[in-house]
Amino acid sequence: MFSGIVEEPAVVTGLRKEEENLHITMRCSFTNELKIDQSVAHNGVCLTVVDIKGDEYTVTAIKETLERSNLGLLEVGSMVNVERSMLMNGRLDGHIVQGHVDQTARCIEIKETEGSWYFRFEYQHTPDMPQRGYFCVDKGSVCINGVSLTVCEPEVIGDKGSVSVCIIPYTYENTNFRHIKVGSIVNLEFDIIGKYIADMIHDGDCIQLGIGGADEDEILIRHADGKLAAHAVEGEAVFISTPDLIAIA
Repeated sequence: MFSGIVEEPAVVTGLRKEEENLHITMRCSFTNELKIDQSVAHNGVCLTVVDIKGDEYTVTAIKETLERSNLGLLEVGSMVNVERSMLMNGRLDGHIVQGHVDQTARCIEIKETEGSWYFRFEYQHTPDMPQRGYFCVDKGSVCINGVSLTVCEPEVIGDKGSVSVCIIPYTYENTNFRHIKVGSIVNLEFDIIGKYIADMIHDGDCIQLGIGGADEDEILIRHADGKLAAHAVEGEAVFISTPDLIAIA
């Protein structure tokens, strides 16, 4: 499990195909701290360290990983965002990231605004995705290339979904976002909490999120007859009953 707080970009120093697998060799500043069989996120993909030589280490990506992520597009010299797994005695600075990339997205717009950058990404959308929890909500979390980011202006039109994220100078300089251009392919992992909620709603279960009573914010999500029934009053519960859940506000 990861947090989406990238430690640094690693440099790809070698690529070797073996049947349907791809062995990826990289160099980073903490190679000497790694161990064989350790999990490390690479552009948001959890991979296992299989070899360490000097300041370089190697991981192996299988066919499914290559098809679902952008790792198959790597070249020698590519920069890859890396993060070691979370320590359970520390703060969760980003959000819960599994390292299981859901799909790729394509950068369709980059805007610089007084020191920060807005990136907009477009991804393939299918009607069953909301039921599986593959959706974004405004001000929610999304992981792009292994970076935990806040969602802005999520939109679904036909078979295309899109989302914007704001990148501050530190993130821009210390991740591979500085190498992303319009047309670049990135890895996308939707929030695991949304996936669990969608699964519970689809199965007809009832869960409650939030704390407190009538004077505090509460969210209650309930499935009833498969129809959308949303009601929100300040200090009261929000009732949503649909397998096509897109957003909770």
